[in-house]
Amino acid sequence: GSFIGEFPPLLAPSCPLDPFYFPISGVMIPRSPQRVPDPAVHCRGLPRNLRRATAVTSEIRSRLSAVSEILGRVRIASSYETQCLRLAELESQMAEGDFWNDRESAEKTIQELKRVKETVTNIDEIEKRLGDAEALLDLAKTEQDHDSKTEAASESRQLLAQVERLELRTLLSGRHDVSNAYLSIHAGAGGTEACDWVSMLRRMFLRWAEINGFGSEVIEELSGDETGFKTFTARIIGAYAYGYLRAETGVHRLVRVSPFDAQARRHTTFASVHASPEVDDVDIEISESDLRVDTYRASGAGGQHVNTTDSAVRITHLPTGIVVQCQNQRSQHANRAQAMLVLQSRLTEFEEKKREEEMAKLSGERSEIAFGSQIRSYVLHPYKMVKDHRTDHETGNVDATLDGELQPFIEEWLRQQAQGGGN
Repeated sequence: GSFIGEFPPLLAPSCPLDPFYFPISGVMIPRSPQRVPDPAVHCRGLPRNLRRATAVTSEIRSRLSAVSEILGRVRIASSYETQCLRLAELESQMAEGDFWNDRESAEKTIQELKRVKETVTNIDEIEKRLGDAEALLDLAKTEQDHDSKTEAASESRQLLAQVERLELRTLLSGRHDVSNAYLSIHAGAGGTEACDWVSMLRRMFLRWAEINGFGSEVIEELSGDETGFKTFTARIIGAYAYGYLRAETGVHRLVRVSPFDAQARRHTTFASVHASPEVDDVDIEISESDLRVDTYRASGAGGQHVNTTDSAVRITHLPTGIVVQCQNQRSQHANRAQAMLVLQSRLTEFEEKKREEEMAKLSGERSEIAFGSQIRSYVLHPYKMVKDHRTDHETGNVDATLDGELQPFIEEWLRQQAQGGGN
């Protein structure tokens, strides 16, 4: 019988090579084009695999292209060529025989060398890895090597994350952004609840410092009447500590059912946070006549000598009203020296703010001062959410935020500032 109408199942080709002729017992029999089995049906596996492979390759190339684009912006923003010249100049200075004659100058040179070298090395490393990843992807395509493509995909993800972090670092280009920071927290109205909120913020920022590789040193903490702290000041040590922490200056708001309320009512509590840079080259003269110095007995835990003498020091700068205090050192002299460093830091930041406001007025812009304004809310009841009111960045994972996961909020604020928006 004729098979022109229908083919026996076992003889029907699974993947026809010719749309009009099919081999049956060695005889080529013409077929109507309408009767040709659809390759999309009979060869569905192969086209889908090809489409998937193409999509993966396209995705990898897209990520590598994004890496290249961001790296170009980083090179421009960081003045890469100038940094390379500066690196060679600093290395030449270190090679001179009299380099260590002025130890203080030598240490500053070494610190600058570390920063410049880190910038240049980071860019060079990403550039090299980007070239290697592109070559690996080309090899995977040419040799149809699945392992090479998998490796290229993994490398592209890592590179994109690394270059995005590097771009964020270039946003920290302020005069003092690279400096260590002094972080102060003050309780608002609310008594015990406010002091407990300061304690929670204290832990949050110290955890943030630990997670991100910064050191910390407690300068002063004044315990609350029942629990927590009325005030807290710490020195955060590490490159760009101030650049990051200046994003946290402002009023932080807590909404929760107070554990100190016997009727379990919801309370709203405030605490102010202030970050200022630690400065080495101080160009601000502080007159002794502008200072009021008070001494008092240190409170809280301390050694045998700390709590038995008036070793704690409070300094008020009368022209600006800025108040700093230190009680954690063993002697009044050491506490005064530390308090003066904090005061210099606060005055430097005060002058920077004043200059920014004057420039904004000259350019016709209206600028709001972040300190004293509510910047972020931490809601624990009736729902859980942390929301930054400047950037609208928010998360429902309140526990993680209070455990130091602040970087997403900080990075979003820095990006907004780089784009010229926000407060």
